[in-house]
Amino acid sequence: MTIDHASATFDVVAELLAELVGDAEVLGIEITPDTTFHEDLQLESIDLVTFASILAEHFGAEVNLAEYLAEKDLDDVIGLTVGDIARFVGERTCPR
Repeated sequence: MTIDHASATFDVVAELLAELVGDAEVLGIEITPDTTFHEDLQLESIDLVTFASILAEHFGAEVNLAEYLAEKDLDDVIGLTVGDIARFVGERTCPR
């Protein structure tokens, strides 16, 4: 994955996430690669399911967040960052 692709992917993922949570900056949160879904954004598992649908709708079925999360243990899911999701999406959408 190129740096440009990674950066563009993060920007899109962050934008889609901002639409889900509302204006994070109003909440005093800047969405960065290190922003966590659970601790920083206070998102619950149902929110991740919703976000999975948003990602699949935007990027296509090859971006299956539910499948990705199913491979993780609970602590990994709780510690999930926006950067983790952006890397996952980038790997699935990187031109070959």
